[in-house]
Amino acid sequence: MLVCKSRSALQAALNNWKAANKSWGFVPTMGALHQGHLSLLQQAKEEQGLALCSIFVNPTQFNDPKDLDAYPRPIEKDIAALEAIGCDLLFLPPVKEVYPTNWTAPVVPLDGLDLPMEGAHRPGHFKGVVEVVYRLLELCQPKALYMGQKDFQQYAIVGKMIRELELPVELHCAPIVREKDGLAMSSRNVRLSPQGRALAPALYQSLQAMQSASEKEPQAKNLVEQAQKSLQAAGIQEIDYFEIVDGYNLQPLKSLENTNFAVACATIRIDGVRLLDNQILKKI
Repeated sequence: MLVCKSRSALQAALNNWKAANKSWGFVPTMGALHQGHLSLLQQAKEEQGLALCSIFVNPTQFNDPKDLDAYPRPIEKDIAALEAIGCDLLFLPPVKEVYPTNWTAPVVPLDGLDLPMEGAHRPGHFKGVVEVVYRLLELCQPKALYMGQKDFQQYAIVGKMIRELELPVELHCAPIVREKDGLAMSSRNVRLSPQGRALAPALYQSLQAMQSASEKEPQAKNLVEQAQKSLQAAGIQEIDYFEIVDGYNLQPLKSLENTNFAVACATIRIDGVRLLDNQILKKI
């Protein structure tokens, strides 16, 4: 596996791939890799021929400096994991290589996709996400970008950016990869206490119960109330949000009868750690 830490080294490697008429899939990460990341890279390699991963802890998408400082950075472990699955290139840049002083981000109209849910709890977060994904696409020039369904709002926003800027890249969304007990894999899970880790699967269980209930109960308000009660009964008191939204525009739904694409999105806090998950309730 090639490891490139500068723009020039990355460009040289990509020029070689282009000369050999290769195409590659790209998975942007902030490191602390888990099976969710690795499965995206395996899919990218299988479908495109070559897999390119970036590890860059992007300072512009953290609204809380403490969260940035606490973000895990086990780089040796990450490199070993990437090599084990046959990743072809790792882009591992410092901040100055991604954001040189003369670089400016494009203005992307997001039509309010960045305002609800995560946007309401993390002001400025998605502005940072759009900037870094655009910049990494600019540098890495992939045929296809691979993202996970776990960060559904992020996926929707990146899709909007690609369409608005007419970027020449395909966007692929892969299903959520879960632990055996259903907890969505996340780099943050390692920060849970044993007691918190035991509580955490209740989020997925509430989403599964909601999916079953939605077959007979179309009213979003009733479904959400039921899910929140089940979380509180399990001992989870901090619920940032639990919403059922239209999967295309992320607007809250009153009824599942009014849409072709409904997604339940939720974020809870356990031990001060934010855990995200979602469930597609309806897609026609």
